Amino acid sequence: MSAVEGLVRIGELSRRVGVPVESLRAWERRYGLLSPSRTPGGFRLYGEDDVARVLAMRANLELGLSAAEAARLALAEDDAVSTPVAAREASELAAALDRFDEAGAQAVLDRLLAALTLDVVLRDVLIPYLHDLGERWARGDATVAQEHFASNLVRGRLMALARSWDLGAGPRAVLACAEGELHDLPLVCFGLALRARGWRISYLGADTPVASLVEAARRLAPEAVVVSGTVEGSFEGVLAPLREVALHAPLYLAGAAASEDGAQRAHGELLGEDVVEAAELLTRGRG
Repeated sequence: MSAVEGLVRIGELSRRVGVPVESLRAWERRYGLLSPSRTPGGFRLYGEDDVARVLAMRANLELGLSAAEAARLALAEDDAVSTPVAAREASELAAALDRFDEAGAQAVLDRLLAALTLDVVLRDVLIPYLHDLGERWARGDATVAQEHFASNLVRGRLMALARSWDLGAGPRAVLACAEGELHDLPLVCFGLALRARGWRISYLGADTPVASLVEAARRLAPEAVVVSGTVEGSFEGVLAPLREVALHAPLYLAGAAASEDGAQRAHGELLGEDVVEAAELLTRGRG
């Protein structure tokens, strides 16, 4: 099979852009440069957007840039073109979720994931939507039913993307929310951004006791343990206990509740709350 509806297999993409298949796979895994669709049989298919990003990557490499910087610039160029699409689809997604239209919301997510990179979908659509939904719920502009419906639908779609995200040979990250922190969707988004950069993810989820983090760090020997908190005060009372985690693996604090002072007190480092930027920062730190 060479093409379906204008899409091609990786071998044909390699021929078109003059880049070995092995390099294309590495760029997809490490930098999220490619955004393939999948056939019902699981084959990856690539489109013209992928061709454009690879050609931009090649041009950046020929200028003497490092691979990571070349990919970042290629994705930035693509993001600039994608912004109007993301804004339009984000509005349609919000409207569909507000009216409990599951089929409509899933259709919008299908279009987003087919047309844009995962980084753009996470950073420019889903994270802003979830933030806005939380604020509307707090103001009383969104009902409990709307918040639960939207959160569960988005969660289901994200966790489908996360299936088997612990496989591979890349560095391993243990992800967890601080004790008492129940809002884990931003952490799931962060995990997906890391996965797009070649990481393996061990996900412990919401409200994780420090003792469980220590156990995971001891048994898995990960390259990173990331603890997320979104609600003010999420890290109160756990910063000192988290130092034991830092004895077994590099520790990072992330999310809106994380601070430089808190990270230092836990003997860790701060990643912040922008999930894509945090994933890139963690990945570059290993380069």
